[in-house]
Amino acid sequence: MKSFVINRYGRMIFPFNFFPELDFSAFQTLEQFAAVIKRDFEEKAPAETDIVGRAESGSYRRRYELLRDLALNLFWVNRYAMTMYDKRPTRWRDVPRYRDHVFLPVFTPWEGGELAAAIEAGYRALRPTWDEGTEDKVFRILIDVFRHKKGAGAELPAIKPTVQEILANPRNLTYQVLDYDPDYPGYRYEDIVECFHSVPELEALMRQAMVLHNQYRWDRPKTRLTEVGTLEPDDIVVVFHPRNEDVLQFIRRVKSTQRVRAQKPAPADSRKPAAPLPRLEAIAAYKGEHVCTNEDLIRNAAYCWSPMTAEEIREKTGIEQRVYTELDLDHMALLAAQAALRKAGRAPEEIGAVLFCSCTSVKMMPSLATWLSGQLGMFQTHASCDIVAACAGLPYGLAEAVRLLQEVERPVLVVCGEKFSDKIGTVRTSRMIFGDGAAALVVGPAPDGAPPDLEVFQTYASGPMSEVDSIIWPNPEFDNNITVHGPEVKALVSRYLAQMIGELTALPHPDGGPGSMMDAIELIVPHQANKTMVLAMARAAGITPERLYFNIERVGNTSSASIPLALHDAVREGVIRKPSRVFAPGFGAGAVGGYVVMRVDPAVIA
Repeated sequence: MKSFVINRYGRMIFPFNFFPELDFSAFQTLEQFAAVIKRDFEEKAPAETDIVGRAESGSYRRRYELLRDLALNLFWVNRYAMTMYDKRPTRWRDVPRYRDHVFLPVFTPWEGGELAAAIEAGYRALRPTWDEGTEDKVFRILIDVFRHKKGAGAELPAIKPTVQEILANPRNLTYQVLDYDPDYPGYRYEDIVECFHSVPELEALMRQAMVLHNQYRWDRPKTRLTEVGTLEPDDIVVVFHPRNEDVLQFIRRVKSTQRVRAQKPAPADSRKPAAPLPRLEAIAAYKGEHVCTNEDLIRNAAYCWSPMTAEEIREKTGIEQRVYTELDLDHMALLAAQAALRKAGRAPEEIGAVLFCSCTSVKMMPSLATWLSGQLGMFQTHASCDIVAACAGLPYGLAEAVRLLQEVERPVLVVCGEKFSDKIGTVRTSRMIFGDGAAALVVGPAPDGAPPDLEVFQTYASGPMSEVDSIIWPNPEFDNNITVHGPEVKALVSRYLAQMIGELTALPHPDGGPGSMMDAIELIVPHQANKTMVLAMARAAGITPERLYFNIERVGNTSSASIPLALHDAVREGVIRKPSRVFAPGFGAGAVGGYVVMRVDPAVIA
């Protein structure tokens, strides 16, 4: 959504301050939704009796104060209708009886005449604040809405009954419009955004009054509450429709008995750090719990996809399935981090820094690294920060981990995690490649006299803008879904892979033997980008397929998490049976690149 617009007067306007928009895809329970409603609508909204009490006691000094309270109250009364539903006056004969996406609210009688009269008398007794004409116009709209609303706001539930549910009790009362005019005047979006007044407070009130008027676009005195059992076919009732598909799916989630996603573990108690201790390295992984095969993609083919068979997807990418998770990215990352700490035998207070590498995190504040630090019970670290280096996340993370380790001499936790399954939409090229997963590594001081496990590490970035923008998210031109431009990706991978091999060929053999560092490599575990593409480039560089390890056919491309997930699987499958020297190159979005040459001991795999 746009955060602001500039209207014809050159004023900055925030439309969503007047048209409430909530992301219902983020709500799993009614309690989560209620917390947002309480924050946005209830915290400062006075009740009807509060307004009358303040007016009669003389608490209001000027008219604006009463107008502001009245508007707050009416936004609160309409909190569910404004955020969840469109109101559509409809002939009773045309209202579907058995659909789960059509709702007819139940109201209880509310006689607000005395309250409305008291508020009106209180308003008239006050002096104008800035502009009597404008204030009177706003008051006329607000008091008309207040006087004719049916039912007290506190008694209206968020989830309205379906037509079938309301008919279960024929005496239920609902809104009937006695003389409906489909051309009844209201305010357009442009009217509200282009509204102008020299007094900012009155300008805001004018917009709020227009929005509230549009909630009841019919002749309000000609409405009544009617028992549903007495409705005639030509009677007009006010039917509630979900504002969008996300609202409907939220209602279905709340009303169903289906299981909900697992809750995040409660945070551990924080403990102050002890003195630095020797480290034990660990690698742990968390893969998505749901398999999505190529056949699953085919049976879910989108309207905008060019036809491909499951076998064609495999030939093009080397992928037979990818794994998705119902968990949030932070939850996945936490599970991997906890497993890595357990494997390393490290308590939270021993960790000196936390680095989180991801290109799909939606958590900006706090950073996911600091959130992990708190969840894991770390009282204080030297540094906890996120690194956005896409598919080169592991080389970037390990390079920074080495620097921090040398500085603080305490173990560093590096977590790599990605959740692509909810950021792809209908983009087929992305859907067939990307998966979900997380991995965590503990990097600590080596024992005295022992050689380092991280022998060489290097990072790069940038290039032609065609390569920098080869993978984009969010991309407004693709409905903010992840977009991959294949030829540009191949160009940057080819460039970096040749550069990496050249650098390692120029380095001497680490054990003093003949040949170079490249000759000493026992296994190459590349970023699992596209198996077909990487194998072709490796052959062009003189590297035989037997020297490379892939698990992409089972998990898909998990960007920053792909290399540690592949290391994890290489040990579990027996490909790495003893401490081995591994070359792990990564490359991807932003024209980033990097690699690590490290010794991987199977004993460190969780």
